[in-house]
Formats: sequence, C-alpha cells, structure tokens
Amino acid sequence: MSDSLVLAPVPPTLFISDADVATLADWRSAVAALAAAYAAELKPAMVPPRSMARGDGIWLRGLTAVSPTGATMGCKLIAASPRARRASYLISLFDQETMALSALIDGNRVTGRRTAATAALAVDRLAPQRALRVGLIGSGFEARNSLQCLAAVRNLQSARVFSPTQASRERFAEGFRPGLDITAVASAEEAVQGADVVLCAARSTDESPVLRGAWLPAGCTVVSLGSTLPEQREVDEEAMARATCIVADMPDEVMHDTGDGVAAAKAGVSLAGRMVSLSDLVAGRITPRRSSADIVLYKSVGSALQDIAVAEMLLTRARQLGLGMALAASIVPIAK
Repeated sequence: MSDSLVLAPVPPTLFISDADVATLADWRSAVAALAAAYAAELKPAMVPPRSMARGDGIWLRGLTAVSPTGATMGCKLIAASPRARRASYLISLFDQETMALSALIDGNRVTGRRTAATAALAVDRLAPQRALRVGLIGSGFEARNSLQCLAAVRNLQSARVFSPTQASRERFAEGFRPGLDITAVASAEEAVQGADVVLCAARSTDESPVLRGAWLPAGCTVVSLGSTLPEQREVDEEAMARATCIVADMPDEVMHDTGDGVAAAKAGVSLAGRMVSLSDLVAGRITPRRSSADIVLYKSVGSALQDIAVAEMLLTRARQLGLGMALAASIVPIAK
C-alpha cells in the first residue's frame, strides 16, 4: 500500500455499449469531430505509433492519443485471432484534468464509424466541389459505411460497386436505393471507369491488389482502407506511382508498415516526396493538386486520434442524453 493520497471523488466511469454507440453516433457529428481534431495543433508525441504484441495466431494492438481538445486522452485495444475469426475492441477515455477513467466504450462500431468518417473528411478536402461519381471496390461493412458517410456530407451523382460475388454486390446496391443512383457491375475496372472518387475497401483472398493504377481516370481521388499490415495488399504499385499526392493518417506507418507501401518501395516508387499527413491537409497547410488532372490518394491504417475524437464526442452526447451505464466501481485517481 503506497502513501499516496486519495483525491476528491470524481464522476463514475460510464460504460457505453455497442447499442449505445449505434444510438449516439451520426455521420455528420463524427466527421465534424474529426475535422476539429485534425485541424488542431498536433504534436507527434500526442499520437505515437501503434504497438502490437503477437502470439501464436493472435495479436493485441494498442493505439493511444491525447485529444487536442484538452478534454480527454485514451487508448484503443484490439484483441484479435484471425485464425478463429474473432476480435474485441475496447476504448478507454481518461479526463485530462483529473486523470479519472471517464468512460469505457465498446470500440467495435466506433472503429467502423471513425474509418468511414475520416475517409469522408479526406474526400471532402480532396475531391472537386460538385456532385460526385463514386466507384466502389468491396461490398462489406467498410464499403457500406464509407458510402453512407460520404453521402451524408457530400452530394453524390451516382455510384458503381464491384465485389467478386454477384449476389453480394447486388444486395449492396439495393441497400442504397432509391436514394442513390447505384449500379452493381461485373468488374473492378468497370466500377472505376469515369469515377471522381474510388473507394477501395476490399482485399483479395491471396492478397494481390484489387485496384490497378492503369484503370484510374485523370483527376480522380482514391481512398484505400483495406490494407493496414505488411502482409496485406489492396492497391498496386502503379496506383501509388500515379498519385501526385498521397495523404496518410499515419504517414510513416503507411510508408513502411503496409503491404502497398512496402511493395511500392521495392518496385522503386518513391513515396517520401509525395506523402503528406491528413492533419496538414485538413489544416490547409498543403495543396494536394496542382492541376485538375492530378490523381490523389488517401491511404489509411487507422489512428488513435480518430478513435479518441469520435469516442470523446460519444461521451459528451451520452452524458447529455443520459445514455450509458455508470459502473459501481472504477479506477480511483491518487495524488503522486
């Protein structure tokens, strides 16, 4: 037992379940929270690189960040067994002033929401200010979330979607009708044709790229969400080479720790001179395009800043609406 002093009582920790997140989250609020976070002054130490502990067919990933709002700081832990096809997500938020554990949040839905909302934020800053034609590769939850979020913040003219299973892509398209002019197509190349924005949220079973740079129309904005580890692939080397600007949520990790970045470097594609941070884009410190024909690419590996910004917004709304469950016992801050 230490001689440290116990401080004055603090509000109980709030547990926010996945069902609570579904009630509290909306796309516009998530994008707004992320825009504010990325526009703020961010020091590298506030969002350090993620860490990963690996076992026999299992891994535990940790992502930590200090929110630039001054309200919270937190961590997301992901426990995963690819072999068993199981994963759990936990977000913890601490009060920056009192050090109290403010909330524990089921991070499953948060992860999908923040990925899609950050992609929509990037597209909003990169794509032309007109009704957009969207091409999608993938028909899973990441593709669905990304299109839903983009439709919430931008006007969409039309969309085309491809995934290898015909029934899946047709079911995906049907889910967006009648609100969106969307067509299921028979190939990835057809989905990309004439697109202003290409949303890529899929990987092949053998980890070969699903998007070829040769298909990309001039002036398009590419979003790559599906390749976040060295053994994963989504876009080919030519796609990386054709991009005049590559925007990354975590530039060093995109360059060195994703299969797409590693493959591009091995092929002699120089990324360093074209890689910029999402924070520089959102804060207006860079000009991603020099001409309307330039291709730009946003590549995401996920960042704790995204998790904490969205989680902080959820906590604020939960308190306002009386949602979540106050825990009977919690971590007690002590004076050190």
